[in-house]
Amino acid sequence: MNLEEIARLSGVSRSTVSRVINNHPRVKPITRARVFEVIQRLDYHPSAAARRLAGGRTNILGLVIPMGVPRLFTDPFFALLIQGVSQACSANDHSVMLWVAEPEYERRTIRQVLQNKMIDGVIIASAILDDPLLEALMEGSLPFILVGRHPAAPQVSYVDVDNFNSSREMVTYLLRLGYRRIGTICGPQNMIAGLDRLEGYKAALRQWGLPVDPDFAIEGDFTEEGGYKAMQRLLPHRPQALFCASDAMAIGALRALREASLRVPENVAVASFDDLPSSAHSEPPLTTVRQPIQRMGAVAVETLMDIIAHPELPPRSVILPTELVIRASCCPAV
Repeated sequence: MNLEEIARLSGVSRSTVSRVINNHPRVKPITRARVFEVIQRLDYHPSAAARRLAGGRTNILGLVIPMGVPRLFTDPFFALLIQGVSQACSANDHSVMLWVAEPEYERRTIRQVLQNKMIDGVIIASAILDDPLLEALMEGSLPFILVGRHPAAPQVSYVDVDNFNSSREMVTYLLRLGYRRIGTICGPQNMIAGLDRLEGYKAALRQWGLPVDPDFAIEGDFTEEGGYKAMQRLLPHRPQALFCASDAMAIGALRALREASLRVPENVAVASFDDLPSSAHSEPPLTTVRQPIQRMGAVAVETLMDIIAHPELPPRSVILPTELVIRASCCPAV
């Protein structure tokens, strides 16, 4: 059963049937009643998907995670973010299409994403600074939002936390405990979270009149293995305390410290960023910056839907609060 058959049985045109189904006001009551009688008699239900497409909406949002599949399933950050996005989409009668791709793959598929018109907008999680997908979206018309600000693109909407000040506050906490030789395992420097957390570390040291020693800052990749290897490189410099730019890297650093027969926090205090579920159960439990990862995903959905509904408004910049969570991996310096 389709609109043409409904029109034939009602004795009206297909466009009239369409206007009746969409409750258009310019239909005579007698005509509307005749069409509805046929619809009810045949128990006709128009396709919800077809009606959305006809109205220029699919009620589908894309979530792009620009990295490989192995990283997606080993990093708890993305599990929490996806959960927040999925729940917010469901609550707003939307679906989410997950796209996991390395940047090189993105370059080959950007045109398909922008031209297939099967999604209403895109959420980009953890974009790298020179992401080709971001550049293409900025040139196109598809609404999108970032999870994490972009320093070179103030015209792009985003949801984020204050990575700079949150990191500065955590390192300041270590300084107040009496530590002075504080090392850091920073995140990738082609990602804004990695950059901002490193700058927050440096700002805290400078505010206390301490030099920023490049030997005390080792770049990691936000993974446990990356934190383990970076800690091994830091060990010869004998830091008193350590700030890791992610909980995953801190877990790796704890393993390297155990292998070196160093106790936490007695020999080296450790603080980190994220407050993943595992951080409360590590040995010892991690002092960390709690960021609302799941909430970021939900707010990204809600903000993107507002961008789609009101494209004439200025870019949206949403900063969510963080919290210092103090646990057993830190203690006053001896």
